[in-house]
Amino acid sequence: MLKQYFDMKNMGIADIILGIKIYKTSGELVLSQSHYIEDVLRKFDVFDSPPIKSPMNMNHRIDKNRGAPVFQERYTQVICSLMYITNCTRPDIAYPVNKLAMFTRNLGNDHWKTLNWILRHLKYSLTYRLHYSIYPSVLEGYNDANWISDIENTKSTSGYVFTIGGGVLSWKSSKQTCIARCTMKSEFIILDNAGEEVE
Repeated sequence: MLKQYFDMKNMGIADIILGIKIYKTSGELVLSQSHYIEDVLRKFDVFDSPPIKSPMNMNHRIDKNRGAPVFQERYTQVICSLMYITNCTRPDIAYPVNKLAMFTRNLGNDHWKTLNWILRHLKYSLTYRLHYSIYPSVLEGYNDANWISDIENTKSTSGYVFTIGGGVLSWKSSKQTCIARCTMKSEFIILDNAGEEVE
């Protein structure tokens, strides 16, 4: 149909689109970025590091850097690569990547350690993929928010995830744009944001 309006060449069924591998079977569609993640790990010299099972060290607090910023350009490059991975196929790293992205202008060695942790987790989870099956084809949504977990920043962090066919369809983790006065209000804010995403 599009050939009527555009100069086109049929190159067959696509298997990679924008760095995302597509696998199709009779009842399932699978999206993977394992090849792209491997390239990122090699580019930033982490491929030979030992893998880590969890996406974030919960015992390590990420705070503002009190000293001079270090390795700012390379840090930004790693964050951009991780944000692309997060937005395409890896909702499991959305929170730590979003948290670290807040410090691109003033980062220290602790931020680098946490960034390295995420990269090593990607090595552990290199084969993680998004799977979509024919059944169930029901859209389901989940959301949550905290309330002022960081004493230096009074904005709450919230997130949502939507699934269909057993696979994650849409997700987000971010700081809220306004200050909620209580837990219930921060929950209402993310509920409204999630509702907008559904529309």
